[in-house]
Amino acid sequence: MPVDISLSEFQQLIRRMYHEKDMARGIDGTFMWLMEEVGELAAALREGTLAEQSAEFADVLAWLATIANVAGVDLAAAVREKYGDGCPGCGHLICTCDDAEKP
Repeated sequence: MPVDISLSEFQQLIRRMYHEKDMARGIDGTFMWLMEEVGELAAALREGTLAEQSAEFADVLAWLATIANVAGVDLAAAVREKYGDGCPGCGHLICTCDDAEKP
């Protein structure tokens, strides 16, 4: 049975696999690939199978980890800092922000 992978482990895995290529491409080029994958995810959510959607979610996460690596951002630390104590908008674990607001 496969073991879950933490966000830190995933970011390091992506770094080991692709870091040299990613650094050569730079932030701008990497960001463009991320946006392409987001578009593919949008298409899969509209018309794709669950397997296609799952694969596109994985691709978006991989490209997000890639751009974080190029930018020198630790994703797990960033998530913990922003969301570790609850919603950044209202501060509650279960968001109570107005639906019209972006938390």
